[in-house]
Amino acid sequence: MTSTALTRLILTDFRSYERAELALTGRPVFLVGPNGAGKTNLLEAVSFFMPGKGLRGSSLAEVGRRLPGERTGRAWAVAATVQSGEDEVRLGTGVEQAGASRRIVRVEGEPAPPGRLADHVRQVWLTPAQDRLFLEGAGDRRRFFDRLVFAAEPRHAAHAAAYEKAQRERMRLLTDGPADPAWLDALEARLAEAGALMADSRARALEALQAEIDSRGERPFPQARLALTGDWEQMAGAGAEIADIEARLAAALRQARERDAAAGRALTGPHRGDLAVVHAEKDRPAAECSTGEQKALILNLVLAQAARLARAPGQPGPILLLDEVAAHLDRRRRTALFDEIEALGLQAFLTGTDEHLFEGLAGRAQGFAVDSAGLTEIG
Repeated sequence: MTSTALTRLILTDFRSYERAELALTGRPVFLVGPNGAGKTNLLEAVSFFMPGKGLRGSSLAEVGRRLPGERTGRAWAVAATVQSGEDEVRLGTGVEQAGASRRIVRVEGEPAPPGRLADHVRQVWLTPAQDRLFLEGAGDRRRFFDRLVFAAEPRHAAHAAAYEKAQRERMRLLTDGPADPAWLDALEARLAEAGALMADSRARALEALQAEIDSRGERPFPQARLALTGDWEQMAGAGAEIADIEARLAAALRQARERDAAAGRALTGPHRGDLAVVHAEKDRPAAECSTGEQKALILNLVLAQAARLARAPGQPGPILLLDEVAAHLDRRRRTALFDEIEALGLQAFLTGTDEHLFEGLAGRAQGFAVDSAGLTEIG
């Protein structure tokens, strides 16, 4: 395992922060303060050291600091020094002007594509928005699972983006015309290629995650049985070759043109699948479990993925972002969470409104009080 940690974090005009700078030791970090003080903003800033839109899924304009009366977010920047084993690298990202639609990434001061960030930092996060994961639509669960897949296989994000782009173009042709067969063939070939790779990555991630969960034995967090309900993921999980999945998906898309045009959306493909989670001990779907059990099930998935990533050879260790998680756990599970973070050697960023929630981290984490005046290290 190669442990990875931020040792310095600087925010400029990001959300509520005109400027903030944290000197970090590589240990877990807990942030304490009232609601609205800016704790989640710090976690979101860290999440931008990955390709994508961060843990809130916000646009670039949304995260720029705005004063009362300002309608557009300012140009913003987030910089960090990342320690990975004996190596140290400086990362930066942000936008150079207000309203920019594309963010800039720098590695050691040199421009780099966003995908390069995943070479240095991998992250897994859990936020209050995921509290109702098992009660909301399948799309929320797909996005949650895809984030876990992406943390292990950064290429998965590129495959998903290519799939979505080809799907939009195909539907535009089917609904607005002209539905040129040759152009549809080309788009469906791109869809099938990206979709087969997505299905394969998801199936492999599910198998590895289930094996990790099963190996963890009796723990304070409930064990889960996982399944992917999508036809294409099930085909991949059953051992089908990627080329075979691709050919079958292309044929299915070709046959579905008239139906998809009438429906106004694509009715087949990996964008239709779902993640099914069962509480193993109770043999009950997660949606039928209590709120506390659901939270613990999700957290166990996140911890299992973090443990898996922590052991991946030649890869940066994961950083955990856990927003308002401790408040939903009893003392026994909070202690188990802190012990596991320490055992895995992870840097985790946790938030909460009460300092007593993090008593179990005394002496083994950095704490910061967050309020309107800024950030103050605790103790």
